[in-house]
Amino acid sequence: MAGGVSSPGQTVAGRMLSILAVFEQSLSPRSLTEISQETGLALSTTHRLLAELEDWGALQRDDNGRYQIGLRLWELGQHAGRQVRDIARPLLQDLYSLTQETVHIAVRERTEALYIDRVYGSRRVPQASRVGGRLPLHATAVGKVLLAHEESWLREAVLAQPLESRTPKTHVDPDALRIELDVIRARGYALTADEVRLGSASIAVPIFQRDGGIGAALGLVTAADTAEGLERHLPAMRGIAHRIERSVGGFSLRAVRPEPRGPEHLISTQRKSATGGAKGGGGM
Repeated sequence: MAGGVSSPGQTVAGRMLSILAVFEQSLSPRSLTEISQETGLALSTTHRLLAELEDWGALQRDDNGRYQIGLRLWELGQHAGRQVRDIARPLLQDLYSLTQETVHIAVRERTEALYIDRVYGSRRVPQASRVGGRLPLHATAVGKVLLAHEESWLREAVLAQPLESRTPKTHVDPDALRIELDVIRARGYALTADEVRLGSASIAVPIFQRDGGIGAALGLVTAADTAEGLERHLPAMRGIAHRIERSVGGFSLRAVRPEPRGPEHLISTQRKSATGGAKGGGGM
């Protein structure tokens, strides 16, 4: 390995980012040896970079000397999408008040739905979500809404990849999903039941940008055994979605996350995610 790394041309910044990316796959604490193995960096290089990251506050060590995400990095991350969250939070609170159900907002992060805010209802619902978590687009109501309104090349790139089956009821047949996405795009909302976690059902509507492109999705989650007639919440959800659209104004919802450079980049990212393990929880 040239320069103590498996990628000879990798910069110091690239090496540090590869270390931080280890914790993107799982938030579990890692040892020096594990981080070295997962990044392909030499032990000496890994040790030096970990010390710098720890000094800055990006990483910290637990009682066993294993590394985990530091508070400073968490604080910095709170600024990502903050303007959208600040705008959306009172409107999500309004939607919760109207429905008494758990509600959330998500954007597309490459091939996954990224959850940027959530208001929890009082009812007990099997949860697969947390703010900052991700789930596959094809398995969630918000993800299906986002995918249904994206460009055709992106939909095809996602459907061409192996589709993870989170439960026995996850829809993973590409041809059936193409039809489902067409229906979602035509009727303006998506429904899921037991697809990402057994016992949960969800409905979602799109939030469009000023240019007409899809920006985000607004979702509502409930227990599957009480999910009959979820469409009754559509007037309130659509009203809140329109208020978010108007409130965001010129700020691009797409600015919350980086855009893929094209089909090849999207596909390679999907393959990396599929082989790297599930990221820490998303939402319905």
